[in-house]
Amino acid sequence: MGDSLLSSSPAFLVFFSFSTFCLLADPVLGITRHYKFDVKLHNVTRLCHSKSVVSVNGQFPGPHIVAREGDQLLIKVVNHVPNNISIHWHGIRQLRSGWADGPAYVTQCPIQTGQSYVYNFTIVGQRGTLFWHAHISWLRATLYGPIVILPKRGVPYPFAKPYKEVPIIFGEWFNADPEAVISQALQTGGGPNVSDAYTINGLPGPLYNCSAKDTFKLKVKPGKTYLLRLINAALNDELFFSIANHTLTVVDVDAIYVKPFETETLLITPGQTTNVVLKTKPKYPNATFLMTARPYVTGQGTFDNSTVAGILEYESLPSNLHSSISLKKLPLFKPILPALNDTSFATNFASKLRSLGSAQYPANVPQKVDKHFFFTVGLGTNPCQHNQTCQGPNGTQFAASVNNVSFTMPTTALLQAHFFGQSNGVYTPDFPSSPIIPFNYTGTPPNNTMVNNGTKVVVLPFNTSVELVMQDTSILGAESHPLHLHGFNFFVVGQGFGNFDPNKDPAKFNLIDPVERNTVGVPSGGWVAIRFLADNPGVWFMHCHLEVHTSWGLKMAWIVLDGELPNQKLLPPPADLPKC
Repeated sequence: MGDSLLSSSPAFLVFFSFSTFCLLADPVLGITRHYKFDVKLHNVTRLCHSKSVVSVNGQFPGPHIVAREGDQLLIKVVNHVPNNISIHWHGIRQLRSGWADGPAYVTQCPIQTGQSYVYNFTIVGQRGTLFWHAHISWLRATLYGPIVILPKRGVPYPFAKPYKEVPIIFGEWFNADPEAVISQALQTGGGPNVSDAYTINGLPGPLYNCSAKDTFKLKVKPGKTYLLRLINAALNDELFFSIANHTLTVVDVDAIYVKPFETETLLITPGQTTNVVLKTKPKYPNATFLMTARPYVTGQGTFDNSTVAGILEYESLPSNLHSSISLKKLPLFKPILPALNDTSFATNFASKLRSLGSAQYPANVPQKVDKHFFFTVGLGTNPCQHNQTCQGPNGTQFAASVNNVSFTMPTTALLQAHFFGQSNGVYTPDFPSSPIIPFNYTGTPPNNTMVNNGTKVVVLPFNTSVELVMQDTSILGAESHPLHLHGFNFFVVGQGFGNFDPNKDPAKFNLIDPVERNTVGVPSGGWVAIRFLADNPGVWFMHCHLEVHTSWGLKMAWIVLDGELPNQKLLPPPADLPKC
């Protein structure tokens, strides 16, 4: 089934205009695909505002990566811009290939101007939709693109074969330079300016000024099935999404199949992907339909309160419609999205997600736990620099932390320091497994909101089974946090509101068919519990995928030690690994 998609579907033909690939291996085991990413500046105009943006191969959004499960990817990234660059292949498990994961100063030093680096990794046990994006400062505002992973040859989807497949990637557009936006915020200690628009495949759509021509249009035929590969690449906003008068069937999240369920609206956080099946109306409907996305907001800060729209447009056949009828004369239907702060919708939607749990695609949930961790995640403050006025709470600087440790990025890559046994002065292996000072996490916040700063990591023996409860705090206001774990998928075994109760809540955990993900929203004023098996040696970043929170320090790292067997050890670094 995959071969026909690659050869005949227009949606997939466009993918391969970006790549060349060579058949270097047995097709059953996968092939090697070569891509070249030239990171350059190019001019883009949105909202009647032109600016030079950092992009790949002159495209915004960037090129599609297409591969099959089992394929090896060799992606040469060449840096032609003044900025340091690193690219993260978000959600790719990177088994023993941590040197290719991409977060700057974690698994690699960034690629400097005029330099290049070949990311070399193999896709193992994954199929669905992921994405790639820059992983340094706020460059992922414009440096991002889809990763489409097809099943192995001859292996069908566990749902009806779609007529066509369409990636839909949400982003945020800033008229200003995003690097200047975060730089100014970090200098003043206040919150950064918000984006000027959301985008669908780089286009803001007709609800923004000067953007009617910059609208994504999905042209469909009646009575067909389409697979929409949805990706939230926005910097700082979780998004509701809906298509007017159409029902969507969720079949896959974060490149893992789920039990299908129907929904009018879905919620997708930054860092998450969701594959949905869209069945078009059996006959030409004499109408067009908006597809819209707008933010789900839980925090107290400012946000981009706007709506991006695309158009679902049915292709008419001469036999059933006179071509003289203009689209503009057709009625236009708009979807009704949940309220901006509809946490009950967010909770209900999350509760519907379940692993497929079939014989072919089992949910291998760790049933026993070797190590328990309890992490508080939330905002806090740092004192203002001497002789400086800061715009954060009560004259402080905004900060964010995990277990009250606000992560300080090193100047040497953590993985390099770990591999060569040179951790001294780079990091310490004493990240707290629970809060040093417990408090009523979702009640009245403590008077002292100051965080500690440091580069601390958790060290795990190979094959440790981990249970991690992440608890939101009410410090500076409860807020949902999409947490992304590099190097692993994890199972979301439980979630709830208020403070996690270790005596009562674990009894309600789902250890049968919990959803498997790489990014999960910690509920506003609540908690989420995940389990994973630490079977991938290396250094693995975990952070909030709201970029402003990452900039403020809501991040940490896990080190998984080598196992005993040769295939349980981290591979040595490649010769072209960038140097700091």
